[in-house]
Amino acid sequence: GVDCQRINKVAEGRPHVVDLIKSDEISFIINTTEGRQAIADSFSIRREALQHRVVYSTTLTGARAILGTLDHQGPQPVWSLEELHGEIADKRGNPA
Repeated sequence: GVDCQRINKVAEGRPHVVDLIKSDEISFIINTTEGRQAIADSFSIRREALQHRVVYSTTLTGARAILGTLDHQGPQPVWSLEELHGEIADKRGNPA
């Protein structure tokens, strides 16, 4: 139930994934790599995805996990590691 399409990688010609990231047309990327060129392209794809806050997965297993959590739980709050540590310590009755 995910609306998706295959998009050109950088070496495959325009319009390619980096163009679409820059124009805010992408919200989630699954980028698997095979071969030297694909690995080289993945650097620019990851960089743009991070700069534009686009969710990014390099494996189908990871993508399934991400989509599964969104499907079952909806949006989740972002917690810092310190907050998580504090929550765990509180539940155990230990000081953080």
